[in-house]
Amino acid sequence: MNTPCRCHWVDLTKPDYVAYHDTEWGVPVYDDNKLFEFLTLEAAQAGLSWYTVLKKRDSYRAAFANFDPVKVAAFDEAKAAELLQNPGIIRNRLKVAAAINNAARFLEVQAEFGSFSNYQWRFVNNAPQQNSIAGPADYRATSPESDALSKDLKKRGFKFVGSTIIYAHMQACGMVNDHHNNCFRKTQVVAS
Repeated sequence: MNTPCRCHWVDLTKPDYVAYHDTEWGVPVYDDNKLFEFLTLEAAQAGLSWYTVLKKRDSYRAAFANFDPVKVAAFDEAKAAELLQNPGIIRNRLKVAAAINNAARFLEVQAEFGSFSNYQWRFVNNAPQQNSIAGPADYRATSPESDALSKDLKKRGFKFVGSTIIYAHMQACGMVNDHHNNCFRKTQVVAS
């Protein structure tokens, strides 16, 4: 059986990483709870590898009320202290505080735009950007769109939303299709 060509960054020895690449990464996401999940996980990933966070995703789902922003926004100091004792997540005080803060800001954006999806997708004119990735040098860390979204999120009081984090978020939730040109998922994601 031929192994399909995948993006160079996928570690083929890690089945969960391969599954993430093959089923989730780059697929357009419009569900607000899923967008809140990706935003929270990308912020948690700052300074770490994505795989570190991916391995902890189930623990994050349990700890952060299945990424329900209404519930997370209501977390108090006692809950934050409890989270900092949870070995299943990244126990960084600033990142935990940011997740709780961002949930409240997320609800404000939902109230203003009808959904976070409506707000977020405006930054790419409501259509996934198709990038040409011929090799590792073609991957970027930011874009004018991630700069603009990051700046706007910061203005609205979000934390851990620098342009690099936001570009990774945009990749994860399909605002940009950064699958390698030869990756079998490139055209599948376009068709989704």
